[in-house]
Parts: sequence; C-alpha cells; structure tokens
Amino acid sequence: MRTPDNSGARVSGAQTQPPTTLRTLLTDKLGWLGLRSAQVLLALALVAVVIFVLVQVKLVVIPLLIAIILASALSPVVGWLRRRGLSPILATWVTLLSAIVVFGGIVTLIVFAVENQWSELATSASDGIDQLSTYLTEGPLAIDAAQLEDFRNQGIDFLTSSQFGSGALAGVSVATEIITGAVLVVVILFFFLKDGDVIWNFFLRPFKGERLRRGRRIGTTSVRVLGGYVRGTAIIAFVDGAAIGIGLAILGVPLALPLAVIVFLTAFIPLIGATVAGILAALVALVANGWVVALIVVGIVVVVNQLEGNFLQPVVMAQSLKLHPLVILVALTAGTILAGIIGAVLAVPIAAVGWAIVKTWNAPPELAGQARLA
Repeated sequence: MRTPDNSGARVSGAQTQPPTTLRTLLTDKLGWLGLRSAQVLLALALVAVVIFVLVQVKLVVIPLLIAIILASALSPVVGWLRRRGLSPILATWVTLLSAIVVFGGIVTLIVFAVENQWSELATSASDGIDQLSTYLTEGPLAIDAAQLEDFRNQGIDFLTSSQFGSGALAGVSVATEIITGAVLVVVILFFFLKDGDVIWNFFLRPFKGERLRRGRRIGTTSVRVLGGYVRGTAIIAFVDGAAIGIGLAILGVPLALPLAVIVFLTAFIPLIGATVAGILAALVALVANGWVVALIVVGIVVVVNQLEGNFLQPVVMAQSLKLHPLVILVALTAGTILAGIIGAVLAVPIAAVGWAIVKTWNAPPELAGQARLA
C-alpha cells in the first residue's frame, strides 16, 4: 500500500503565502506601531523646534500674548461703545486710555501704600523662617539641622541660579526689556482692540467652507475663554486679597496691607499662588503674634481658598476654565521653565484656550460665528 504523498500540498501551501516585501513589513502590526512612533517623534521634534524659536524671541512673543489676553478681556467694552455710536478708533482710544488710567492708578496706590513696608516684610519673613527652622530642629520632630540647612541652601541656589534668573529675575531687573515690552503691549493691544476681527479674518482668507467656519469658531472660542479667564481671575484675586487682608487686620498682624497685595498678585498663578501667599502671611504672624495667631492665619487662608474653589470660582469663571488640577500643574511647570514668572501666569489661560479649541474643533455648524477680538 502506498502512503499519500503530501509534499505537493506543502509546496502548494508555501507558494500561496505572499512574499515578504517592504510594504508588508510596514503594514503589519509591528510596522504600523513603528510608523506611528516615528510620526509622534517627528511631531514632538517640530513642537520642540517651535518652542525653542519662540523662547529666543520671547521679548516679542510675551507682549503679543499679553496683548491678546487683555484685548479679549476688554473686547466687551469696545463692543459696548461701538453699539452706542462711537467709531471703532474712538471706542478703542477710550477703552485703551481708560484701562491705562485705571491700571496705572491701582499700581500707584499700591506702591505708595506699601513702599515703606517691603523691607520690614522681608525681615519678618526671614525671622519667621528662622523660628520655624529652630522649632523643626529643636522641637518634637527633631529634624537634622544639617539636612534642613542643605534643603534651605538648595532653595537659595535655585533662586539665584542662572536658569531661574534668566526666566524670572533677569527680565524684571533689566529696565530696557520692561519698557520695550510695555510699549509693545500697548501698541499691539491698540491694534487688536481696533482691528482684531479684521486681523483674524485676514488669516482666514485662504480657507473656505468648513475650514472657514472652524477658524471662526476657534477665534470666537479663544476670545470668550481668554476674556472670561482674565475678568474672573481679577475678581477672585480681589476677593481673596480683601478677605485675607481683613482677617489679618482683625487679628492685629502687622503688614496686613502688603500681604493683601501679595495675595492679590499671586492669585493670578493658580494652585501655588495662594499657597505661597498663605505661607508668607503665616510667617509674618508667627514672628509678630506667635504660634496661635499664625495657625489662625493658616486657617483663614485655607477657608478662603476652599470658599473660592467651591463657590466663587464656579460662578465667576463659569465655562472659561475647566481644566483638571494636574493639567494646571503641568502647564504651570512648563510655563515657569520656559519663561519664569510671566510664563507661569500665561501658561494656564493658554492651556485653557488650547483645550477649548480641541473641544470646538468639530463642533456643529450652527455654532460657527464671526470671530471678533473687538
């Protein structure tokens, strides 16, 4: 009896398998994963190059971003004046000069009110740190003094390092850059308030159909989010500064006014700003009034922050800023690394606008509208 010969079947089966080519290598699972990885790496490289270029010209980029944010916040005023019959240029001048007068007046009042107390504030904060260090090393916690001193020195080294100084301190200390940036902000803000809609429509000229509607949605969303963020943050900062300042005054803590000013200013940096201001206020209270009052100050700061986060912020900010705290923290870190304190202030509204644009990228056509910066 002859056994069946399966060699022909094996040969036939082998011949039916497609030959391995470059196309099959790129389209199988491993090849698809490799292509996607290469695309992601390329996108990250392009983003890194763009960020590097923007950082090199930050003297122009930062005033531009500030002007865009301020124009978004002031756009309702310009629109209201136009509806009252004022010409675009007259409405722009009235809004711009009024904003300069109000802002300059607030800054002048703050400077005259606290200019003679800053040195005392710094001394009190330093004394408070010394008392806290003594308690940590000699109190029940018994922390090693060498470790505490090393931690303190690391903080001082960071604050005096070239990286931090170039981003936060050097820009403040160079008067020329400040003046140049301020002039650029005012000039760019004027044109955004006067011709913001015209400028945006100019960039949208190459687009038609859905792409044009998408561009208009992006413009409208950006103005709404940025304007709401600035107005809402200013209101929250004022409430926080007033509430904590009144609490410090009632407790008899010295330097209540400059501490309230610091609370107001740091409120523009979400999450960490209120924490830093609260620590500073507690240190001053520790030196001047003792541990009990310092703990009460900490309690006041915590209560105010909780009321702000749970009641005031949802009402004032509304839809302007809906970001997870982790996203805010990452944005703050990235902004601080790239541009110091200014970067920390601008990072969160930029992140909020980016997320709002993502959500409205494929919005229904009925949401499309004329993008206006004024």
